[in-house]
Amino acid sequence: MILEHALLPVKAGREADFESAFATARAIIAAMPGFGGLTLSRCVERPGTYLLLVEWRTLADHTVGFRGSADYQKWRSLLHHFYEPFPAVEHYEQVLSA
Repeated sequence: MILEHALLPVKAGREADFESAFATARAIIAAMPGFGGLTLSRCVERPGTYLLLVEWRTLADHTVGFRGSADYQKWRSLLHHFYEPFPAVEHYEQVLSA
């Protein structure tokens, strides 16, 4: 399993609109092959920053399958205009758990 990690800096005052748009967009990503689940969390200290964690079966399920899909364009149109600056996305493999 691959864990996608993205810190999403949402423009000030747009948080409620972002959360509403994300509620719609989540159905898009959830329908993708290899999708395993996600969490979206809002930072307590910086309320305009969100942590998105997405589980993928493989890295290619995200980088090729999802990002290369027509549905990704819908995802982009719903969400990308909220970010300032655009978020960095990284992928992780689990080493240990407790």
